Amino acid sequence: MLKKTALLFVIAFTLNACVSKKVYQDLESKYNKLRSSNSQLIEEKDNLLATKKSLEDELLKLNKDFNELSAQKAQLENDLEALQHKYTNLDESYQALSAQSSKKLAEQSQKNQELLAQLEEKERILAAESLRLENLQNELNQRSEQIEELQRLINAKEAQMQQLKDAISSALHNFEGKGLTVEHKNGKIYVSMENKLLFNSGSWAVGSEGKKAVEQLASVLAENSDINVLIEGHTDNVPYNGSTISDNWDLSVKRATAIVRILENKKVNPTQITAAGRSEYAPVDTNETNEGKAKNRRIEIILAPNLDEISKLLNE
Repeated sequence: MLKKTALLFVIAFTLNACVSKKVYQDLESKYNKLRSSNSQLIEEKDNLLATKKSLEDELLKLNKDFNELSAQKAQLENDLEALQHKYTNLDESYQALSAQSSKKLAEQSQKNQELLAQLEEKERILAAESLRLENLQNELNQRSEQIEELQRLINAKEAQMQQLKDAISSALHNFEGKGLTVEHKNGKIYVSMENKLLFNSGSWAVGSEGKKAVEQLASVLAENSDINVLIEGHTDNVPYNGSTISDNWDLSVKRATAIVRILENKKVNPTQITAAGRSEYAPVDTNETNEGKAKNRRIEIILAPNLDEISKLLNE
């Protein structure tokens, strides 16, 4: 519903020469929500990595406890063997002293009973420790399986994104050196297109060369329906001086939605796509030089994997 509302507002901007303050404020509010959603995705990934680290630390602690309990079990077994040997010796002594006075026989019997009680207590402790050790081993195995599954899912997502990056690089290789870059970092793919490839100055109409690049990208995205696509429009810090729209905020949003329309027309699922305008406030270079301004005037297409499967595993 949010995306449909945003699209209606963009169409309203196209049809009207002047934009009311309320419409601008609504767009700014929606942009802030989209930006917050993007930040939440990054935070979610960071939380996943932190959870993995916590589970690995817990696994190390469980291994340490397991080793300590194993050592305790071995000591108890040694104590049990020593007591059994001592009991055997005392029993032999008891037999040798059976002819002695009843007092000594009673004392010896008492010692034997005490040793038997100690032996039974050691056996009880050993049985309890063995059960605890078995339970700890089961828990250790479960945690290890969970960590392995989490790592498998993370590796699979990374491999999927690398394959997607390779496919995009292959599809767009004809545009290398023309203001287009493809980068894989932080588990996401960043496709950056400078405005010289896409738009004329102050315009949000995509040129033929830029449209061809976006369509070739769309052919890859259409085959990856589980990838989230964020389209960000960026400008330099030169104020917009036209009369059709208000300022660089409007211009960056219109340029982002212009890319969205091309993707939609090429069968990219609209539910995958988010459009946002960031005006001049996320530069990648200085605005003090013409070269820096040219780099700042761009479209960023940020591709992120769907993390629902990993979130489900962590909530189990």
